[in-house]
Parts: sequence; C-alpha cells; structure tokens
Amino acid sequence: MMGNAAGINNLDFGMPTLIELANIEACVSVCKELGLRFVEINMNMPQYQIGKLDINSLKKAKDSGIYFTFHLDENFNIADFNNKVSQAYLDTILSVIEISKAINAPVINMHMAEGVHFKLPHEKVYLFEKYNAFYVDALLKFRNICDKLLADSDIKICIENCDGYLPFMEKGIALLLKSDVFQLTYDIGHDYCAKKIDQKFIFENKKRIYHMHIHDAEDDKCHLILGSGKMDIKNSLSMAYSQNCRCVIETKNLESLKKSVSFLHVE
Repeated sequence: MMGNAAGINNLDFGMPTLIELANIEACVSVCKELGLRFVEINMNMPQYQIGKLDINSLKKAKDSGIYFTFHLDENFNIADFNNKVSQAYLDTILSVIEISKAINAPVINMHMAEGVHFKLPHEKVYLFEKYNAFYVDALLKFRNICDKLLADSDIKICIENCDGYLPFMEKGIALLLKSDVFQLTYDIGHDYCAKKIDQKFIFENKKRIYHMHIHDAEDDKCHLILGSGKMDIKNSLSMAYSQNCRCVIETKNLESLKKSVSFLHVE
C-alpha cells in the first residue's frame, strides 16, 4: 500500500470510461464507489461522440461531486492534408471546448499525430517533416483558434506522450506550448514502454505538466495494475503532487482499476 506517501490524499484521482461499463452513469457510479473524483471521457468510444453526450447528465454528476475531463479520439489530426478531414477534427474540438465550458471540465487530452510516412529503400520519410511548412501553418492556426476560445477559461488542452515523439513532433508541441492554453499530459506507463525516449523533452518542459495518466508497466506492456510492474509509482506520484496534477488511473478494466485504487489506498 502507498498509504499517504507523496501526499497522494491531496491529489485528485480519476478513472477512464471503461469498455465494460455501458454508459456515463455506470462510470460515475463506479467513480463514487471507489472514492475517485473524476471520469475521463474517452471519445474513441461510440457512446461518447459529440451529439450522444447528455449535457444535463454530465451537469447532474458534477453537482453530485464528480467532474469530467475529455480524451480526444486518438486519430485526432489537426494538420491532415485533406482540408475536409482536418476541418472535421477542428469542428470536433470546438464542440468539446463548448461542452467543457458548459460542465467546467478542466482538461481536454490529445495525442500528437505523427501522420503518414513513406518507406523508401533506406529511410522513412514522414510527410509532416517533408512538408513542414504546411504542418507548422496548420498548428499555428489551431493554436490561435484555441487561444481565442479559451482566453477567458481555465480549461487546458493537454498533449499526451505515447510511443516516442519524432523531432518534428517535438518542434510542433513546442510551438503549441507558446500558448498557455496548451500543457502536457505525462503518461508514465507510455514513457516507460517507449524506453523513456520522451523524458528529456517532457522534463525540459516540466512546468507544463498539468495532467497525468498513471499505470504500471513491465518491458513493453503498459496499462498494468499499479504495483504489479517495474515502475517507481511513488516517485511518479511525488511528481504529480509537486506539479499539482490530477491523475487518471489508466488501467483498462474494472478489476484492474479496483486493485490499483487499493494499492493507492485512496480514501
């Protein structure tokens, strides 16, 4: 048990929307049962698409003490070369921002798309690197729109590490981080499984770590029950405490979530 190590009782812990729970009401019920504070709505799932979210239900849960964060579709690609595709993603985040304002959701989590690459005989050519001016222009437009929409809000768009940032992705994130609207999500399990390739960049921007995804990992397996892998969870929680981050316990099923909460001894 972690007990009150690293000041964890002063942190907000949350859970993801789990695939075995049919709807947001079921997730909120589990969240309350486990003594957690929030649910991160995963917009990869069909029931959590724009138009299917019931704002009144989300507000009701908020009134009962449970709040929400959002995890955008992992395919989110604001710089797609197809204007209709990129516009669809832009329209999606504009809608999520509107909902987030309505329910006071503090975080919109996103992945940074690496885009398409061509495999040449002796190298991979990433199209966002090859056509970097287009890529940069798309990110600047995205940043400026979000700046205007969130200028009067405390909502942050947090960029999550995953399999390792490519150099052009790091430059793109740095461009977005020039706005206070954009911050970082530090996913500790992804970082471990990616051989800590992103750690230098993330720690150079440590003050921008605003949100965390916590799960254990071993070798190339992540999303494990906390305490069951090889990670130093206590050290990660100390960082969360020092950065005043909320933490999503990002295990993928209910049994693993319950065991992880027991490990943390959240009360």
